[in-house]
Amino acid sequence: MNIVRTGFYTGIATASRLLAGLVVIKLVAWFAGPAGVGKLGQFMSLMSLLAVLAGGGISAGIVKYVAEYRDDARRLSRLLAAALWYALCASCVMGCAALIFSRQLAVWLLDDPRYENLIRILAVAQLGIALINYILSVINGFMDVRRLALIQVVGSLLSVAMVIGLSRWLHLYGALLALVVGQVLTLAVGLPAWWRSPYFQRNMLRMRFDREMTTRLAAFSLMTLTSALLPPLVNIVVRNHLATQFGWEQVGYWQAVSKVSDAYLLFLTTAINIYYLPKLASTHERKSLVIELRSAYRYLIPAVIVLAALVYLLRDDVTQWLFNANFASANPLYGPQLVGDVLKVASFVLSYLMLAKAMTRLFVVSECVFAVSYLALVYVFTASFGLIGAMYAFAVNYLLYLLFNIGVARRYLGAI
Repeated sequence: MNIVRTGFYTGIATASRLLAGLVVIKLVAWFAGPAGVGKLGQFMSLMSLLAVLAGGGISAGIVKYVAEYRDDARRLSRLLAAALWYALCASCVMGCAALIFSRQLAVWLLDDPRYENLIRILAVAQLGIALINYILSVINGFMDVRRLALIQVVGSLLSVAMVIGLSRWLHLYGALLALVVGQVLTLAVGLPAWWRSPYFQRNMLRMRFDREMTTRLAAFSLMTLTSALLPPLVNIVVRNHLATQFGWEQVGYWQAVSKVSDAYLLFLTTAINIYYLPKLASTHERKSLVIELRSAYRYLIPAVIVLAALVYLLRDDVTQWLFNANFASANPLYGPQLVGDVLKVASFVLSYLMLAKAMTRLFVVSECVFAVSYLALVYVFTASFGLIGAMYAFAVNYLLYLLFNIGVARRYLGAI
């Protein structure tokens, strides 16, 4: 299956996820205004953190090794038994931790202890979230893009129904609760769909500790945890800094523009994750790797440039449609953010080479360095330029990250 066909199926799935996300943010903007959108961002960052920690951060490792071992039944069975054991143990640990510190998390993230019970519900849901992430990773590893898209589409439709129902009843609290319940509901779709796949075997639901496979997954866990945990953690710190400097309403403007970027980039980053990670993992010849990377740039870079230009030209309408007239002050923030989006996609294509080839130490160090540099740039640029300085920091940091990844790719491709 090539990138075009993969893009078609992932586009359908991404459109459904995008619709669900837009419904949530529109309702929150309606019920709670810019300040509510800012707090929505905080809660979604917490969800991302717990989801990654609950699954042990091994989703990318499952995708890589399923792609490698799918023709080796013995090794595949060992891998999946170890992966399920790893993920469910991690989900129990993280769920218990979130339960214990639910009140502190509610105050730290949302500045309101009334959200303590919501965080407890999120903690209990981690077991189901870890299981659905395991299932989706196995399906992705087999490059069964159509089945993956089906699960995501139906799951998103169920999530939209939950959001509409609960937000009308409980407003902001209901919208946040629906985000949690919607993820768990995906399991009711994903498990039967996976069960009916031609490659499903009952032993894929067995759990067993396997030292060799756990060690392999742990290396990926370190990389994935670093890449998946740092962005939401950094964004939490950035939001708190912006709230302290400019107030929660200004944070809402920053969050609104960031969510628009996340929305349209979701199509491209999903295609990169679903197609290129297993593809690069199973490709070992230099010539083939170069062809795959060139193919990615041929399709993805023009696409992101066109989409970014459209969003910039229609930014007034986009803001009005997705949010409301109270968010008009966000419009000047789009320019530097969209430039950063183009640089982000260009750097992501190359950064997946480190994931696919298990360059653990280099990947972890680079993620930490560029997370720190982004925070430093935010502090420096917001002091000089105000709120828009956070967008300048985003663009400059991804320019530096792109240059770094170009160096890594040239060194690796020249050495094999």
